[in-house]
Amino acid sequence: MSAVDFAAFVEKLADAASEAVLPFFRTSLGAIDKNAGGPFDPVTEADHAAESAMRQLIEMTFPRHGIIGEEFGTIREDAEYVWVLDPIDGTKSFIAGMPIWGTLIGLLHHGQPIYGMMAQPFIRERFAGDGQHAEWRGPGIDLALIKRTLRARTCASLADAILMTTSPLLYEPAKLEAFRRVEAEVRLSRYGCDCYAFAMLAAGHVDCVIESGLKPYDIAPLVPIIRGAGGCVTTWEGGEPAQGGDIVASGCAALHDQVLSLLRQRS
Repeated sequence: MSAVDFAAFVEKLADAASEAVLPFFRTSLGAIDKNAGGPFDPVTEADHAAESAMRQLIEMTFPRHGIIGEEFGTIREDAEYVWVLDPIDGTKSFIAGMPIWGTLIGLLHHGQPIYGMMAQPFIRERFAGDGQHAEWRGPGIDLALIKRTLRARTCASLADAILMTTSPLLYEPAKLEAFRRVEAEVRLSRYGCDCYAFAMLAAGHVDCVIESGLKPYDIAPLVPIIRGAGGCVTTWEGGEPAQGGDIVASGCAALHDQVLSLLRQRS
């Protein structure tokens, strides 16, 4: 089966997650810290409800497929097809009432990302891609849903670039120094958008996204969207990004090479 064959099912997964999550958004929802003693890493009832809904649908429809999920772990990770789920990427924004979070749904075939979606039910946006093409769907001026092709933009110079990262507080000291080398060269840097930063890169609004310490479910669903929009996404060393780690995405190859060079530069 090709990635296109799974597209309709991914829509059903996004619908199920949206129905589970939206009743909790902008309510007096509590959060549990998964990283007691370290940086705040919240999880909510909404995270659990959305991942449970998606996992149940996968198990009923494709019982031989594997699943990698943020909240409930991994099953059959050596299967031919493996689903990668992050029910709410951007939980900190979620609990703060900010709509810059999304549900990430990815599909791996023999370990390689072949389809991905970022769904934001409150704004009614969906970003999807198969590595060759990428598409946005969301409300138009009259609030009716419209579609358009996603296309990352070309930016030949860091001096003209817009850079995004979730937070410099998430970097280890040496990696923060590497990030700052890039940040010092760009026109504008912005913080705090999690998966939305990568979506904005695919949509042509941002030129570079740098992150450190990502998990597979943070990035694997986004890879087919970024590449489908013509962008580049690798590890800081230039390797495949699906397993997570230190990740950089750029709108074009020329800029990507400049960013990799600065990230690898020794102080």
